[in-house]
Amino acid sequence: QVQLVESGGGLVQPGGSLRLSCAASGSIFSIRAMGWYRQDPGKQRELVAAITSGGSTDYADSVKGRFTISRDNTKNTVYLQMNSLKPEDTAVYYCKLGIRTMFGMSYDYWGQGTQVTVSS
Repeated sequence: QVQLVESGGGLVQPGGSLRLSCAASGSIFSIRAMGWYRQDPGKQRELVAAITSGGSTDYADSVKGRFTISRDNTKNTVYLQMNSLKPEDTAVYYCKLGIRTMFGMSYDYWGQGTQVTVSS
């Protein structure tokens, strides 16, 4: 059993900042890639940022220079620091972790989603 818990979403004014967290717990042997996705109603879920087990990162063009993804392997947690937020960043944000369990199986696990709303 693996559980993911997201936190940190909310309402922020344009130009503001938020920090999202996604913590995994349970029968975890190792975590490979970690990523953040977002989805607007009626649109496809899109990749926002990703980080490999080695620390290499990748970002959507729309967030480069404003968002930073990081991970704490000791806490099985991935973060997304979002600065200079824009109204078009409004969406539900989901984390996705590639986890190998103690039982030797590997799966992609999704968080429950957290709403980010950027509005004045």
